[in-house]
Amino acid sequence: MCRGLPAAAEEQPGAAAPAYMTVPGPELPSHRRATSTMPKQDEGKKLPSETAPDQRWKLQVFYLCFYGFMTQIRPGESFITPYLLGPEKNFTREEVTNVITPVLSYSYVAVLVPIFLLTDYLRYKPVLVLQSLSHISIWLLLVLGTSVLAMQLMEFFYGITMAARIAYSSYIFSLVAPSRYQRMASYSRTAVLLGVFTSSVLGQLCVTLGGIPFLTLNYVSLGFVTFGLLLTLFLERPKRSLFFNRPEGACNGAAAPTELDKMAGGDGEGAAGGWRDMVLCRMLREVCALAKQSQLQLWSCWWVFNSAGYYLVLYYVQILWNEIYPARDNHRVYNGGVDAASTLLGAIASFVAGHVKIRWALWSALVIGLVTAVQAGLLMLMNTTSNIWLCYAAYVLFRGSYQFLVPIAIFQIAASLSKELCALVFGVNTFFGTVLKTIITIIVADKRGLGLSVHPQFYVYFGYFMLLAAAYLMVAVGVGVRHSCRTQPPEPVPATAVVREKSPEADATEA
Repeated sequence: MCRGLPAAAEEQPGAAAPAYMTVPGPELPSHRRATSTMPKQDEGKKLPSETAPDQRWKLQVFYLCFYGFMTQIRPGESFITPYLLGPEKNFTREEVTNVITPVLSYSYVAVLVPIFLLTDYLRYKPVLVLQSLSHISIWLLLVLGTSVLAMQLMEFFYGITMAARIAYSSYIFSLVAPSRYQRMASYSRTAVLLGVFTSSVLGQLCVTLGGIPFLTLNYVSLGFVTFGLLLTLFLERPKRSLFFNRPEGACNGAAAPTELDKMAGGDGEGAAGGWRDMVLCRMLREVCALAKQSQLQLWSCWWVFNSAGYYLVLYYVQILWNEIYPARDNHRVYNGGVDAASTLLGAIASFVAGHVKIRWALWSALVIGLVTAVQAGLLMLMNTTSNIWLCYAAYVLFRGSYQFLVPIAIFQIAASLSKELCALVFGVNTFFGTVLKTIITIIVADKRGLGLSVHPQFYVYFGYFMLLAAAYLMVAVGVGVRHSCRTQPPEPVPATAVVREKSPEADATEA
């Protein structure tokens, strides 16, 4: 149940729908560019967000980033598992592992699609309010709940907050012009990362230096999430969104037709009545057609399979720490410091990945295979060591290696897609990854399945990542063989062989 770094910061599936806007891509074909059919006389026109006073949109972005920072300040989050296993709640390790924690995966998969659609249809703010109310419910249940059922309900609300994180990551793109997307996305991501880092450090300082009990820390977290709800109420509700509430200019010809307009038929005219009913189905069919691209297949598979295993490790790693080092003294629980370190390393890894320049079409499978093999080794180390500090270090490296591949995956998936299709691809990948994670949870962790304790679970996760690494490396070998065959020059044909191959008819003709 490690929840130190939220999906908005980790590019969790579900929060990555607008990620296409954060990475530069190659020039798109004309049938995928929204600007390709824009009339010349409209080139000088700007979107409302561009003509609005600069001071207004700057204040909106600043407030949203401040909101993103403050809503991550939950100093008790890194210590939820030791709190549940400690004398305050006194749940058994089996109850936490096999009864309480699995509800998180079930809740997430149940609400993911409805919240994904409602976020766009309701224009972000109502879903952010729902997220804040769910956070308050989580901490109220942690403070006041005493039964297993109450903790399961807490995990249900946690699944809602995870699914609702897409609202924040998408909100900022409704405030600014497309030319500012990349910079504003970096601002919002930095605000979230800084908030998570500050929250983890604050929680660790309170526990280690201040001697504050976990219960008091949860009251402090409840105060912060309540303040987050107040901040949410002052957010301005956008007038447009990606799918259901697009700008009027896109439908009356004042702006270029988007992918949605083209799929609805025509160049946007009359789209308001018909595209709502069938466009998502048409986009899904186009996504299936695009799935033939090898890079899209590879990185989508990575997103689905690796993210499922990654988040299962995050959910159960605090239970593993408690089993390796069942500290009776809260001063010696360093979960907050570990979350802070992994957040910092993840941010550095993401930054470094953005500057790696190689032929990804050739080396993607090999890089993914090697990184996945390293992750498998780190999982084995975490599960077999009796040194808690070595386990901490392996966990930090595990998260950092995942964060290294996230921006690369975003770029490789988004490079050749329109913005609507890209959002849909990330949504589909998120859904399948969540379904896979739920299936593994049912089989491995749930008491109605195998009901394994945490150490056997981590052996399963080790085998899972090893299997993925072997598959990726086999793909890399195939890519290398095909590349060598294409680059190998054809053997020259000896002149004598050409003479021998002449037919009698050719000799007669020459004579």
